[in-house]
Amino acid sequence: MSHESLQQQPANLINGQWRSIEGDQLVSTNPANPSRVVWQGTPRVSDVDEAVAAAQATFPAWSRTTFEQRQAVLRRYAQIAASRAEEVALLITDETGKALWETRGEASAIGGKVEITLDPSPTAGLSRVSPYSIPLTDTREGRCAFRPHGVMSVIGPFNFPAHLPNGHFVPAMALGNTIVFKPSDKTPAVGQILAEMMHEALEAEGMPSGIFNLVQGGADVASTLTSHRDIDGVLFTGSWAVGRRILEANLDHPSRMIALELGGNNPAVVMPDADLRQAAIEIVRCAFNTTGQRCTCTRRVIAHESIADQLFKMVVAATSRLAIGNPRSEEPVFCGPIITDESRQAVLDASAQFAKTGGEVMLETRALPEHGDGWFVSPGIVRVDRFVAADTNDAGCDSETFGPLLRVAAVASLDDAIEQANATRYGLSASIFTTDKTSAEQFLAESRAGCINVNAGTAGASSKLPFGGLGLSGNHRPAGAFSLDYCAYPVAQMFEKGDGAVIAPGMSFDD
Repeated sequence: MSHESLQQQPANLINGQWRSIEGDQLVSTNPANPSRVVWQGTPRVSDVDEAVAAAQATFPAWSRTTFEQRQAVLRRYAQIAASRAEEVALLITDETGKALWETRGEASAIGGKVEITLDPSPTAGLSRVSPYSIPLTDTREGRCAFRPHGVMSVIGPFNFPAHLPNGHFVPAMALGNTIVFKPSDKTPAVGQILAEMMHEALEAEGMPSGIFNLVQGGADVASTLTSHRDIDGVLFTGSWAVGRRILEANLDHPSRMIALELGGNNPAVVMPDADLRQAAIEIVRCAFNTTGQRCTCTRRVIAHESIADQLFKMVVAATSRLAIGNPRSEEPVFCGPIITDESRQAVLDASAQFAKTGGEVMLETRALPEHGDGWFVSPGIVRVDRFVAADTNDAGCDSETFGPLLRVAAVASLDDAIEQANATRYGLSASIFTTDKTSAEQFLAESRAGCINVNAGTAGASSKLPFGGLGLSGNHRPAGAFSLDYCAYPVAQMFEKGDGAVIAPGMSFDD
């Protein structure tokens, strides 16, 4: 069984051939209507070996193609994605529960990533992985070349099931790597439609089989793929817990490129001179878009005590008016259901735990049966005394709840605000709302995060900038505009044009 947007029945793509995986071991359903099956199949762990072997076998030929040939494939892929954009958007909505306005944006970003990747301008990523040469002496030239790693395994997440894996495999392919892609087991259908489009593009450009492979499955398939002896890299987006297991599995393979995009416990600081309307709108939007299921969602608000009560009332009021409902509704809907019943229960449990350990519930999060059988949940807001950088039994603990739950706290100074903003083991995104340039500059200098915004929310990163974080949020392999950097390695080369070989002290040579 498969969604009407798909051209193939549930299948893996191995060495250019679609292999049926009929069955019902892995099932994805519509979070807004869980009785509706979007995709189902029975993956095979054994397919991982064949997919990796296919990618490995075709790597020499693909890596030797010209950049112009690979560029043609990716531009063709972008054209196909544009022609199927509405199908892709509807599929993402049905499989994730995200509102259609949001999934249309995600579908359009597929082709946009291709253009950003291929941008030849001096500030774009391609310039950092382009070969160059320099004179070293009168007779010696130095060159730097860039080579692809080889077989890259791409492990996709459920929250942006098209945009995020696309952001890994497009730059990887542009530089000559081959791909084995495993989508999230919550969004296998979106993974399949990406594979359908890339397969069509490769065939249209007459490329060899095995460049792009798809293997569906759960944790067993992911574990087999990310620890496989014949891969050369792992490009992963997901939780710290899974990222940690990937690192552990590859301790004996230091040459493998491991690029991790992980979670965040992102703070928004609001100072007394801020535009409170701007701050409140951005906080609410960034805390609860995608039903709170973005790694860059605002999780903590830290407001100066002189405006905290006023700001919190504004945030509560705006949050309580958010339109929640059927993500396919023709009426404006801000967000739909959360991905699973387990995810909804995790949000409810976290809110209850924060209340039990000293938090003040300002807006209760609750299940929404009035919207039917779907996994709908209302956003919640909890006020705490202080944030701490430990996973303790305290309302202000360093805990990432992946859903629509926001915590807020008041502080007496900017220094205290920055201290609490940095009170996290994560370090993905942070923002400050202020009209004071000095305050903004201090926050930019002292905030421990990879993405820092001024008078803008924590979510909504630009693909024209690097995207990644510190601590438990990543391993210094930022994606976005810097994704090309982890898709190739530099090779230093020296060329001697003269015949003046150096005879060193203590050395002789009899001509």
